Amino acid sequence: MTDGAVTEAARVLVAADKFKGSLTAVQVAERVTAGLRRVVPELEVETLPVADGGDGTVAAAVAAGFERREVTVTGPVGEPVTAAFALRGTTAVVEMAEASGLQLLPEGVFAPLTATTYGSGEVLRAALDAGATTMVFGVGGSATTDGGAGMLTALGAVFLDADGKPVGPGGGALADLASADLSGVDPRFADVDFVLASDVDNPLTGPKGCAAVYGPQKGATPEDVATLDAALAHYAQVLEKAIGPRAAELAASPGAGGAGGIGYGALLLGASFRPGIELMLEVLGFAPALERATLVITGEGSLDEQTLHGKAPAGVAAAARAAGKEVVAVCGRLALPPEALGTAGIRRAYPLTDLEPDPAKSIPNAGPLLEQVSANIARDFLL
Repeated sequence: MTDGAVTEAARVLVAADKFKGSLTAVQVAERVTAGLRRVVPELEVETLPVADGGDGTVAAAVAAGFERREVTVTGPVGEPVTAAFALRGTTAVVEMAEASGLQLLPEGVFAPLTATTYGSGEVLRAALDAGATTMVFGVGGSATTDGGAGMLTALGAVFLDADGKPVGPGGGALADLASADLSGVDPRFADVDFVLASDVDNPLTGPKGCAAVYGPQKGATPEDVATLDAALAHYAQVLEKAIGPRAAELAASPGAGGAGGIGYGALLLGASFRPGIELMLEVLGFAPALERATLVITGEGSLDEQTLHGKAPAGVAAAARAAGKEVVAVCGRLALPPEALGTAGIRRAYPLTDLEPDPAKSIPNAGPLLEQVSANIARDFLL
């Protein structure tokens, strides 16, 4: 096939997630496009940065045409932070990491027992104030393990200790919880189509619960994990007294353990649970873009076992395969064998480590390296 024929016939869709720590999803799309056009200058490229509900979800929505709105809210350790949400018409995309994410903690400082989701509740309230009647709530990348108690408090719930005083911030303080009252929660939620978008299906507590599985990533010691898991179990028991058996049922539901249990808080608000990437592809308008494409390029920083469990590249590849479109992937590092890639619907992966094996060099040079591997994709698939 000649370059001219390719230029007329081929249309590439770049639908990749961020390379965490080096490139945003928008930057990934820009670099891939530049690399492809080095080889095929007139190539038609459509970019649709994607996210699976974790950090980067609002940015992906804004890149797809949503309006960025900013609000000052309470950060995970109580300091004010600027958080963004995305709005298009009456649909809002809210990302809990914007208000309660690990990236908002001071460098090297963790607060596993005291970090709060209060600011996430403030962002949800701001989206309601902006007129949202459909809300996509992306959860992931949290600094918190408070079961969404902070978020619910910001929305009008009351959690008191035995002395009738509000319990402190964070999951650790839930051990002191004596009573819960959700009757004051913002009544507008009754009329909102509220969807919890998460790439994890963990329950709230237990060996697969949010404290046990994700607490260590947030600085929790084994003792902290035990404290948090017991406190969250107690929290669910107190809520059961307040609202009945639904509280226990929701605690055991898939997604309740998302982002330190904020998934549980969202389910208590009436949210329905959807796999994050599946939902985000709908919101971002992936299907029509896919229809226009002849080749799809997806990817993320690390293609590994986690990728296969609901991460963005797996969702993109599954949808593309169902539509009969060929998919290749770019990544910083590749930790999947070819057969696992094939099962996921990815024809071939192009890791930056093929060009620069040393992560200390490849991470800061991810942009130029990504352009080089993208030029290789063009040579392999478009010429």
